[in-house]
Amino acid sequence: MFARGETIIQLMERLAPKHYAVPDDKIGLQVGSVAKEVRRVLVTLDVTPAVVEEAAAMGAELIIAHHAVIYRPLAHLRTDTPAGALAASLLRKDIAVYISHTNLDTAEGGINDWMAEALELTGRDVLEEVHTDKLFKLVVFVPETHHETVRTAMFSAGAGWIGNYSHCSFNIEGTGTFLPQEGSDPFIGKQGRLEQTREIRLETIVPLSARKKVISAMLKAHPYEEVAYDLYSMDLKGRSFGLGRVGVLPASESLDQFAERVKRALNVPFVRMVGDGSKPIRKVAVLGGAGAKYIRHATFAGADVLVTGDIDFHSAQDAEAAGLAIIDPGHHAEKIMKPKAAQWLAGQLKEKGYDTEVFASQVDTEPFQLR
Repeated sequence: MFARGETIIQLMERLAPKHYAVPDDKIGLQVGSVAKEVRRVLVTLDVTPAVVEEAAAMGAELIIAHHAVIYRPLAHLRTDTPAGALAASLLRKDIAVYISHTNLDTAEGGINDWMAEALELTGRDVLEEVHTDKLFKLVVFVPETHHETVRTAMFSAGAGWIGNYSHCSFNIEGTGTFLPQEGSDPFIGKQGRLEQTREIRLETIVPLSARKKVISAMLKAHPYEEVAYDLYSMDLKGRSFGLGRVGVLPASESLDQFAERVKRALNVPFVRMVGDGSKPIRKVAVLGGAGAKYIRHATFAGADVLVTGDIDFHSAQDAEAAGLAIIDPGHHAEKIMKPKAAQWLAGQLKEKGYDTEVFASQVDTEPFQLR
């Protein structure tokens, strides 16, 4: 059984929900349709003509990319332009393209976490907050016999977190009343007779990002035909998500040594470096893509070095003046997302019993060459 395109997109959005993206980011389905079964998925950093040919050769009906195919507004769709020719090729080959960009950067377990893990950073925190999860209080009334089953299902779906504490709930015993009407199929009692039964009022915390999943798990585990529950919006601040990560190395090392670590960990042939090579490095800020505007954030966070791409001359001077070292492995260092996202998605599809295959693109889309 192959997964439909819509199902694959829903799974990707569990990892990287669309509301995690920065405002006006070009994400989501950009080319084609996902209203079809998908046998193969290709995960890539960029969509280029070579990547399209790679997808077509393997029979992939869906490409999941990090960088948008349509980034700047198109005044026309002419096939004698590179952008138009690329879109026409995708449409002719019936290959859809879905973009997961800054939402995948921001997500826990996304690009910035993958880069931080590759560099062996621990004690990680967000460099710049983009989204704070809204919190809700979920109250459900459960018969005593199914209280533990329902509570466990809700916790497993993501409910019950307060800071670093999990499985948080409050439980009150009471008496529930109901009168099953004609057409009902009551779990307890009979039609036309007022029932009273011992129930537990179960209260817990649910973040917006897990709300649908928790409610679905609760309804599935609950024995009643009609489940009585309440959902209250709360003013409390939930978990923060954002761009970049700040963490510490296992041990201090020189900037020169750290530059070699970056090359190995991110699999890049060279890096550009700002700073004294003998400078000791322990606290590291990392941000995939272009991060020149985050020099101030890294400095404020107390980082010794910022690892990011596309650093321009004046930004390098600003960092040097502020005493912040820079390691620039290039924008293309985000290619770490290809095997990582492919592995994550393949695992999700397999867990749900789908035969859809997921592949990481083998095409090198780095436009720069070192001479």
